[in-house]
Amino acid sequence: MTDPTLLAQTVDDDASSDAPAPPAPEVSVPAVDGDDVDEAAITNALRGVIDPELGDNVVDLGMVKRYERSADGVLHVTIALTTAGCPLRAQIMRDAKARVGSLPGIDEVKVHFGEMTADERSKVMSRARWKARDNALETDIPATCRILAISSGKGGVGKSSVTANLAVLLAARGHTVGVLDADVGGFSMPQLLGLEGQIEGERAGAGKTVMKPVSKKVGEGTLRVVSMGSVAGSSENEAIMWRGLMLNRAVQHFLEDVQWGDLDYLLIDTPPGTSDIQMGLARMLPRTDVLIVTTPAKAAQQVAARAADMARKGFLRVAGVIENMGPSVGPDGTVTAMFGEGGGQALADTIGVPLLASIPLDTAVAAGGDAGSPAALEHPDSSAGQVYAELAELIVTDVAPPVEIADCSLRGALVRSGADLEGARRRAEERRRAEVAEG
Repeated sequence: MTDPTLLAQTVDDDASSDAPAPPAPEVSVPAVDGDDVDEAAITNALRGVIDPELGDNVVDLGMVKRYERSADGVLHVTIALTTAGCPLRAQIMRDAKARVGSLPGIDEVKVHFGEMTADERSKVMSRARWKARDNALETDIPATCRILAISSGKGGVGKSSVTANLAVLLAARGHTVGVLDADVGGFSMPQLLGLEGQIEGERAGAGKTVMKPVSKKVGEGTLRVVSMGSVAGSSENEAIMWRGLMLNRAVQHFLEDVQWGDLDYLLIDTPPGTSDIQMGLARMLPRTDVLIVTTPAKAAQQVAARAADMARKGFLRVAGVIENMGPSVGPDGTVTAMFGEGGGQALADTIGVPLLASIPLDTAVAAGGDAGSPAALEHPDSSAGQVYAELAELIVTDVAPPVEIADCSLRGALVRSGADLEGARRRAEERRRAEVAEG
């Protein structure tokens, strides 16, 4: 068996090479059949489909071979995989269908798979290695991490509570879950999750300092949380009076300069509305899936639809709608619809995505937030706790199932052989920065 240290050294040397970047894979432009096929729109949508192990989108990797509209109106997309039996094909199919199917005028999408030739596969792997070298430290978030942005059109719909309850349930299942409190001026995660520690800084070489998230064990899993509320010197009682670009830059620091480590999921609690932060997230994390939170009220639905529209304009997949503060059922069977009913389903129908859950208005959620113990864990038998459990199950089985290192790429083979890819990338970047500093 090949010595893992040699494999790691090979990747390290490759990453620090001064050789020019290789050309893009020489794969022919996808064949297009049908006068009504909007090639540009489909191509842009497919740029949001990421091969998690190669770390690039299927368009730029040259994996997309053909678009075709058949006589029955179905749009057929053909994608060539590095290996025909790649275990990630189901995820790529789901993402491609979801993104292309969200385009106007496309009612049904069928994805077909082929296999690359040896020459195509070699060029794609070369491009993937170069891309990993050149962009290695944009973030420390693993390529296999599923990223979910919890978004809303307006404040006060319980978006942060949804984030906190989902985070603890995913961690309780044994996953390592990162939580980014991107609502810099309205942070709430430390309170909702009962966190008392502060973010720590650590020297990472070449004059660089990285931040370490506040960690908390939950069942068999771990939460790793980054929030302005956990930064030394910040106060819950003082306003953060920054302009939009400064807020966006703060979130960028949380992504670039945080040592996240291995993550299965990263949940991002976004600020309400359609601001610089949302636009920045679409640029910095193009493989993000978006969950739209709304209350049943019509006003909340309308602004939530704008949040979905913004996500799609940034080529992010809108995975579904979560209705919060929905109708609740009392012990005597009486239904109380404090904020109306049916709004979540109406929004889902309007933007063409599924309604993932309708979480009832439940005092256990507010009490859990005040105590720093989310109701989904502390009161699993409550009406909201039961729906949260169903939602978490849906997330891991259908909406965004965890990605396993598969057998179909060079990255998977290296990792299984013991190569420290993340360490190799960090060391290469440190050497590059040191060389630049030395002139």
